[in-house]
Amino acid sequence: MPHDVRGFTSFCDALLADGLSLGCGDAKGIHSIIPGTWEHPAPGSPVRWHTGDPETDPWEWRMRVLEERDDIAYAKLFFRTSGYIAYSLYPLFYAVRRRGEPMEEAYSRGTVGSAAKRIYDILSASGGVPLHDLKLLGGFTKTEKSAFDRALTELQMRMFITVCGREQKRDKNGNAYGWSSTVFTTVENFWAVRGKQLGEEDPERAYAALFERLNALNPAIDPAKAEKCIRG
Repeated sequence: MPHDVRGFTSFCDALLADGLSLGCGDAKGIHSIIPGTWEHPAPGSPVRWHTGDPETDPWEWRMRVLEERDDIAYAKLFFRTSGYIAYSLYPLFYAVRRRGEPMEEAYSRGTVGSAAKRIYDILSASGGVPLHDLKLLGGFTKTEKSAFDRALTELQMRMFITVCGREQKRDKNGNAYGWSSTVFTTVENFWAVRGKQLGEEDPERAYAALFERLNALNPAIDPAKAEKCIRG
């Protein structure tokens, strides 16, 4: 039965019950608990995008789950777009997508590119780093913008890094200014600061459990799309 999501609290309750959701109202044939989309709000629902209301604006929920909860992750997780995964399922996705492969091994095998490794090495050494500083610390030039963006998405999809909050730029006097920038950290650090571990789940058993979960959430799901959702 669909959840009656009418605000942030019911959104979190539904997410913890289901374990995952795409980051917008468009389920893309998988699963979303957010009512309506940016262009087409759900009739009769108080949920509306980009109003700035922290209770009913899903755009605000992205950061609220990171700032107020310790059991939900948000990042580009499905089909190279945003999504949420509750801690109850996160170790399973982590096992499937990482398969116990550390960054050095992934890089040496060529499954991760040099731009991605530059980003990961900075975050691994520094903890949380806002997007604007990440570009500077990594020495990314304007001509490398596309490579930087692709690497950032690749690292999120592979579950090497994740979003952990937001932070404004600061002037030379330390005063905050401008729009907030997304802050990234390693997946391991994200859960460690929340007092949780990822464990060492068997990748094949994890995949089977996730496939079963997706079918329970969406009995009409296309098997090929379910596999892509799980494997990233």
